[in-house]
Amino acid sequence: MQLNLQEQELCKTQFLAPCVLGGKIQTKVSNLVYKFEPTPKDFIGWAIFQPISEKVARVVEEASFPMISEYLKLFKAFRFRLAYKLESLTWLAYPANESDMKQRLGVVKPVAINLATEATQLEQVIARYDGGAWWFEDIDRSANPFISEELRNSLAKKLSAKDLNFSNLTPEMRVTYSLIEAKEKKEQEIKLKLFQNKDEVRLKEALRIGGNARLKQFSDRGDFWLVDWTTKDGQRHSSAISKRDLTVVSSGICLSGLDRNFDLQSLVKVMEQRDN
Repeated sequence: MQLNLQEQELCKTQFLAPCVLGGKIQTKVSNLVYKFEPTPKDFIGWAIFQPISEKVARVVEEASFPMISEYLKLFKAFRFRLAYKLESLTWLAYPANESDMKQRLGVVKPVAINLATEATQLEQVIARYDGGAWWFEDIDRSANPFISEELRNSLAKKLSAKDLNFSNLTPEMRVTYSLIEAKEKKEQEIKLKLFQNKDEVRLKEALRIGGNARLKQFSDRGDFWLVDWTTKDGQRHSSAISKRDLTVVSSGICLSGLDRNFDLQSLVKVMEQRDN
C-alpha cells in the first residue's frame, strides 16, 4: 500500500534535470533517489521532466535559463579551458587553476564538461560540479578573449605545446593545448594504421591471386613500396611495387628492362617459373 502511494506521488512530481545523450536522469522524492530513462530518448539538454513510470520520465518542457542558473548555484563553480569535443555537447577540459582544484577537490585532472552549448575550443568557461558530473554554466566573461584567440592561432599554425610563447601564457594553458596535440597525434596514427591495413590487404590479395604467394613485410618508400614476399614453395623475393597500380618498379631480378610491363600479380608467376 505504501509503495503504491509512493508511485502515485512520484508520477505527480515534476523535476528539473540535465540530460546527456544515452544518459539517465535522476531526482529525489521522499528521501529516495530515482533514476529514469528520458523520453524522447534522443533528448539532450535541460528540461522539466515528469515520471510516467518508475523507470521512464518524459520531457514536459525545456528549462529556462533562470531555472538552470538557480539549479547550478547549488554546486561548486570551477574555471576550465576547453580542449576538444568528446561527443555532442560534451567537452574535455583542463582546470584554469590547478592549485584551486587541488585545494578544493584534492585532485587535478582533465574532466568532461556536459551540455556546453556555447563552447568554442580553447575558451575559458565556468562549470559546476554536482559530485558526480560536471555541467557547463557559462563562458568565463572575466577571462581575456585574446588568449583563447592566440591559442587557436597557434593550433592552426601547428605549433607544438613546448613552443608556445606569448604574454600571460600559463602552465595550465600549455597542458590544455598538449591534450589537443596528443589527440590529433593519436588520430593521425589511427588513420595511418587504417591506410596501412588497406595497403596490406591489397598486396596480400595480389600475391594470393598471382600464385598463393605470401607477404612477409612491406615498407613505404614514397611513390612505391618495398615488398618482401615468398612464393608458395618458400623462395623469398624483394620487389619495388608502385602504390598507384601495383606495377613493378623493380622486380629484384633481371627482366631485361621490362619490369614495368608486369604488376605484382603477374610477377609472382614469373618468379615461380624462374625458381623452377
